[in-house]
Amino acid sequence: MDFKDLSVVVTGAGGGIGAALVTGFGAAGARVIGCDVTDSAMNALPLAGRVAFDLTDPASIRAGAAGLLAAHGVPDVVVMNAGWTRGESFAAMDADAVGHEIDLNLTGVARLTHAFLAPMRARGAGAFVFVSSVNALAHFGNPAYAAAKAGILALMRAVATEAGRDGVRANAVCPGSVRTPAWDHRIDRDPSIPETLAGLYPLGRIVTPAEVTAAVMFLASRQASGITGQTLAVDAGLTAGNVPFIRDILGE
Repeated sequence: MDFKDLSVVVTGAGGGIGAALVTGFGAAGARVIGCDVTDSAMNALPLAGRVAFDLTDPASIRAGAAGLLAAHGVPDVVVMNAGWTRGESFAAMDADAVGHEIDLNLTGVARLTHAFLAPMRARGAGAFVFVSSVNALAHFGNPAYAAAKAGILALMRAVATEAGRDGVRANAVCPGSVRTPAWDHRIDRDPSIPETLAGLYPLGRIVTPAEVTAAVMFLASRQASGITGQTLAVDAGLTAGNVPFIRDILGE
């Protein structure tokens, strides 16, 4: 996959998947512009540019998008990767926590998409890849985050349908569990979690940031020029079937 001379925006660039996306696109020749809530989160990344803004703040999003477009032009690819959750169960969340997770994981993403979509359509080309989650496909906890990630799939399909005639494609990947710092608070509570997780997946392991990156890069690439409006689960088989059911109930 060749991204030479193409500009790629990666949100949530300072996170575990974000850093892998920056590395992957950069190795394929792209000029990568990273976005995160602080500049310091991106200090160690090999970026052609970086912009800090807060996805829960509409004014910050407008300023960040305007600054990025002014400094780097209209991007060829936008990877909407930023996301965050701590609300493990619905009972454990209050109304403010629900609102915060929806704002961060969906509303802010929609606002940023809107800011980039109009200039992409005017140019007649562009590709969005949204990093959603298997939580959007079935319930695995984190209900507000899951609702937001499901909303991202609807947003992706809207962009694909409405902007396709203008040369803009939109697709999504739904990662399963990925070993990034986002899991640290759970593992600190129970060090056996990685082993337990592995037993739930048909491949006997969880996926890596590099595997998520490969799927994102394919959907963003010229090789996927005929693909739009689609969702690709990168989940080591989690959504294909229930390993504990087969093992413990059927005895296979």
